[in-house]
Amino acid sequence: QVQLLESGGGLVQAGYSLRLSCEVSGLTFSDFVMGWFRQAPGKEREFLAASSWTGAVTYYSDSVKGRFFISRDNGKNTVYLQMDNLRSGDTAVYTCAAGRSLALRTSQADVEYWGEGTRVTVSS
Repeated sequence: QVQLLESGGGLVQAGYSLRLSCEVSGLTFSDFVMGWFRQAPGKEREFLAASSWTGAVTYYSDSVKGRFFISRDNGKNTVYLQMDNLRSGDTAVYTCAAGRSLALRTSQADVEYWGEGTRVTVSS
């Protein structure tokens, strides 16, 4: 059974940082591109960041580029999202995702597995 388990969410003040983790089990982690998405209240889920199979290539949405950083540890089957200089507009449920190709950054239909999500609330 495939499981993607996020952790690290919580309440933080604007300007501070959080690091999210997503531990994956039930699949060959290095065979999958990993991504992070978020969904704010009343909004559609949006792509944030993606990491290639080895982590050598990363992609970011314009909304988080330069503030958020994705990384992965294939030895620990875990993908991370370092979030710096958080803003109130970053308040959302953050979800990790696994897919076979980097196309997941433009098409959520290419996500094969989703986590349950972790809530991040940024107070101003």
